[in-house]
Order: sequence, then C-alpha cells, then structure tokens
Amino acid sequence: MSVSVPETKKTNKKTSHKVEGEFFPEQKKENFIQYFKKNYALYLFLVPAIILTIVFKYIPMYGAIIAFKDFSPMKGIIGSDWVGLTHFKDFLTSPNFKEIFMNTLKLSFYGLILGFPVPIILALSLNQVRRAAIKKNIQLILYAPNFISVVVITGMLFIFMSPTGPINSLLSVFNDKPVSFMTDPEYFRSIYILSGIWQAAGWSSIIYVAALANVDPQLHDAATIDGATLLQRIRHIDLPTLKPIMAVLFILGAGGIMAIGFEKAYLMQTSMNLPTSEILPTYVYKVGLQAGDYAYSTAVGLFNSVINVVLLVFVNFVVKKLNEGEGLY
Repeated sequence: MSVSVPETKKTNKKTSHKVEGEFFPEQKKENFIQYFKKNYALYLFLVPAIILTIVFKYIPMYGAIIAFKDFSPMKGIIGSDWVGLTHFKDFLTSPNFKEIFMNTLKLSFYGLILGFPVPIILALSLNQVRRAAIKKNIQLILYAPNFISVVVITGMLFIFMSPTGPINSLLSVFNDKPVSFMTDPEYFRSIYILSGIWQAAGWSSIIYVAALANVDPQLHDAATIDGATLLQRIRHIDLPTLKPIMAVLFILGAGGIMAIGFEKAYLMQTSMNLPTSEILPTYVYKVGLQAGDYAYSTAVGLFNSVINVVLLVFVNFVVKKLNEGEGLY
C-alpha cells in the first residue's frame, strides 16, 4: 500500500541584503571650521600654553644669532659685525674645553644610568604594598624631597658633609682625620648624583605607579595560581606594561644629557672642587653674565643645544630599532 505524500511547493526565499547606508545614511565629514566651532572651548585651554611657549621659547631664538657676531650692546644685534664660527672655534680650541665638556658629560651620563632604574624599582615595590594607608604614607615620604628647594638641599649637604658634621662624626670611628667632602674634587660627582637621585626618584616614580595601577589584578591572580613567583610576575606582567613609558622617558633623558641643571652645580662649587664641578652651564654663566662676553657664551650654549638635539635623534633611532618600532616619534 503506497502512501502518497503531498507535494510541497519549494519556495526559495531570497535573503534581502540592504545596501550599506540605506538605513544608516553616511554622515558628512566635518571640516576643520565646523570641528573647531564645536570644540572651541577645548582649544581655548591651549592658548595660554601656546602664548608662553612663543614668548619664552621661540622669540628668544632670535638672540641666538649673536653667537655668529662680534656682539656689542652699543651696536645691537643687527648692527654688530658677523664673525661666523669664530666663537665656536675659540671654545673648541680653548685649554679648558675638554675638562668642562667631560665634567658635564660624566655628571649627566652617570646620573642617567644610576638614576633611571630607581623610580622603576620604587614603583614596582609600591605596587606590592596592599594596605592603602601604608602605601600613602610611603608615597608621601618619597615625594617630599622633590618639593625641597635646591638651595636648601645644598645647604643641608654642606652641613652634613662638613668636617664637623654628622657624617664625619660617624666616620671618625674609622678615620683619624675628617674628610672634606664638599671641597675635595674626588667626591663632588658622587654627592651631586646621589643627592639628585634621592630628591627626584620618588617624584619620578609617579608615572610608573599610575601605569601599574591599570594592570588587571586577575593577571597576577592567574599567574599566582599557575605557580609564578613574584619576580616572574614582575618580569612578564608589570615590566611589559612599563616598557613604552620607560622607552619615552629614557629617550627624553638621553636627549637632554647635556642639559644639566645650573643651580645645584653652581651652589656646590668651591674654589677647590672646580676641576670636577665646572660644567657647561656654570661656564656659560661666568663667561656671559659675569664677564659680559655674551656672544661667546651664546656660542657655548648653542653648541650644547646642538649636541642635545643630535643625541635625541640618535637615541630615539636606537630605541626604535630595539623596541619594535616604538619610540618618541
């Protein structure tokens, strides 16, 4: 007995594809004028910074041309005679060029190499403190030295390092004679660099602490469950997070390696430690403002700036090669 199955009509339903933009019409792109009108309030915040940058950074660049002139205040910048690269040649061939240049380079280089890892270590250590109250107190202690004036810090150094100061009192157990730390050229670099690290390390760690705060805690929990040690978690979770920031800050630090601060070095200088304490900024101050040789001192300062620019470009190039294309620009 055969069972008849009724024929069913096969309907081929075609899926309708809506053309993109039929229901969502393409929005017209805003031109710059329309965008500016909509967000003009944000641009107003930039106006003070732009004005200050132009007034104090770009307009003074006009005065740099006196480095190539025999500048006389009576004749002015325009009226003074051109001398080309004479001032640069005089500085490069001067008997104290090598000493001043190497003093500047050593202070900056040692300060960068020794001081760069310290904020990172502090940030990684603070990240392991779980109690918020203890963490805040530690941060307060670390950040406080940054707000102490350079003049005060230098005064503290002279008091603590004096022949009758507390440092020599402690060392008197081992030494019969007191050590003249602040006048001995041998100790100038160590005191300058270590005191600078102590003052700036805590404040410099803020950006690293902020970056570590964005790390997902579940990553550390999962790594702990998998048996990862603390050092392994820091190496594979925390340090990769800090890597881009470390690259940028290292480039900026290396690019300004010759732009060492003037105030502290000048305040720490004595007639006896000049062989190691005389650096380019203090030399420019003495030649330019004290001796009145403005053209020569401008040439020295311009020479210093050119070196900084070259170092910035070179270090950025090297970091990009080593950091998979990530650099400052």
